[in-house]
Amino acid sequence: MTTTAYKATVRRRELGLELREVRDKFGISMCELARRLGWEASKLSRIENGKLPCSEVEAAIILAYCKVTGRRLDEILRLCAGDADGTWVRENGCLPDQLRTLILHETIAETIYEVELNRVPGLLQTEDYARAVITGPGLVPFSLIEGRVQARMERQTLIRRENPPRVIFYIHEQALHLPVADDKAMHEQMLQLLFLGARPGCDIRIIPRSAGAHAALDCPFRLMQYSDAQPVVSLETQNRTLFLESATDIATYRLILGRLADAALSREQSRSVLADIASVYERAGAHDHDDQDGLA
Repeated sequence: MTTTAYKATVRRRELGLELREVRDKFGISMCELARRLGWEASKLSRIENGKLPCSEVEAAIILAYCKVTGRRLDEILRLCAGDADGTWVRENGCLPDQLRTLILHETIAETIYEVELNRVPGLLQTEDYARAVITGPGLVPFSLIEGRVQARMERQTLIRRENPPRVIFYIHEQALHLPVADDKAMHEQMLQLLFLGARPGCDIRIIPRSAGAHAALDCPFRLMQYSDAQPVVSLETQNRTLFLESATDIATYRLILGRLADAALSREQSRSVLADIASVYERAGAHDHDDQDGLA
């Protein structure tokens, strides 16, 4: 019998993860659940790995057997909707579902490219810098701030784990000069960039202000590549994250990355710029401290 080959999409991968978690929590093996449902174990395996479409009826059968009801049932069934156009929008909440989706796909990626124009990327932020970025605009309720900060810190285990993905960051020089935190916190953030940029497989490249109208001028983005699935591009807004998988979108963002590779400083040149900016913040912080002593 010929089995149709399907690509694992963002939505199918997340649905598969949810169904696997439900099954594990219920305490039944994949093979045993498939047997009780009268399915081939390979079918359930491919659904859980996001490599086979799962209809709402099929998902409901799995969830009903595992005693999932109410809001949780509805949330998972919504993941069964089609994504044939290669686009998926995730709404933001308290600890956003889009963050869960992003973490899932970052975790299994082989290579991640990230472009940021006005801030240091979340995977590279210190805790003080992250808190300032989240708090500063005044858009996140106070009760949610620490949860967002800690989620961002926990997400960073990705680049510190034993076998991390290769990560390439393009950061515009203006983001390094934007004082979103005090001089001490900005100095520590520059040192963190220098430290992480020295790790194997972690490239930090600065887009200099002299580059002018560079290829990524319109918006920051993230492109994630996998060994056994098509690439995914994610774009973030204040309320939503957009995941793109169509061949046209992927080709567009790969073209942008190619242009940025030509426009950005080399890894070594970028380290030199980071060291210089760190020194500026260090001197400014020392001056602020002297001024406070003088007022004491």
